[in-house]
Amino acid sequence: MADDWDTVTKIGSKTKGSGAGGSRETVVRGKGALNAAQRSGQIIATEKKFASSNTTAKAAGSEGTRLTKVDRSDDIVAPQKLDTRIAEAIKQRRSQEGYKMTQAQLAQRVNAQANDIKGLESGNAIKNQALLNKVARVLKISPKTGEPLVDKH
Repeated sequence: MADDWDTVTKIGSKTKGSGAGGSRETVVRGKGALNAAQRSGQIIATEKKFASSNTTAKAAGSEGTRLTKVDRSDDIVAPQKLDTRIAEAIKQRRSQEGYKMTQAQLAQRVNAQANDIKGLESGNAIKNQALLNKVARVLKISPKTGEPLVDKH
């Protein structure tokens, strides 16, 4: 019940008409309410959530859903790491002709520390989208895929 983010458990059924008499549908807020409803013989239904802001963007890797889970979780949740494909693309592009530069030179061009660039290239750094965007702009690669961008001349 509380572990499943995509479903909601409801007690009762919606009343039809003007609402005179009958129980209204309510969302279960805890196991105690669910147990009490089962003992009293009320209708209990579990429905899949549709069209909520967090579930619609889930397919796109939404950060909002992850942050909500982190906020509500008691466990320690590891921060997102940079994708290894992007880390490899940064290393390869930095060694190519026309973009040849050291980590320190790249760090100076994006106004960052050399250790930040080292972390990006190793793939062990915590994902820093602002730094990644700056590096991608200097190296002319996509910050999402690491693919080289085509010049529009």
